[in-house]
Amino acid sequence: VQLQASGGGLVQAGASLRLSCVLSGVRGIRYGVGWFRQAPGKDREFVSAITWNAAYTYEADSVKGRFTTSRDFTKNTVYLQMNDLNVEDTAVYYCAAEKGGYLRGGARLLSTYGYWGQGTLVTVSS
Repeated sequence: VQLQASGGGLVQAGASLRLSCVLSGVRGIRYGVGWFRQAPGKDREFVSAITWNAAYTYEADSVKGRFTTSRDFTKNTVYLQMNDLNVEDTAVYYCAAEKGGYLRGGARLLSTYGYWGQGTLVTVSS
């Protein structure tokens, strides 16, 4: 399983961005996907996640109401729509995949995910 995240960039506070995570090598596999971020000097933290069938999504309190996760099954792609961005959202964003699809290990835990993408940088200026 390989993941490729993209869509990051430099935006002003209040703007929106949509990140994409394209998965390959997942044919016939149910997988859940999580988004995490890591700001300079800080630990990687959970942002959002979605189960294999999109029946459940999870968001961190810090992004609830602003960020949403969705997936396009035909494209093996998961999206993170980020609205009303603020300076505190500046970080490298990573997508990660979990085999099984239900995130039973805990959607918010790094250890739940066995596969990680390379990250895409989001910079929000004031």
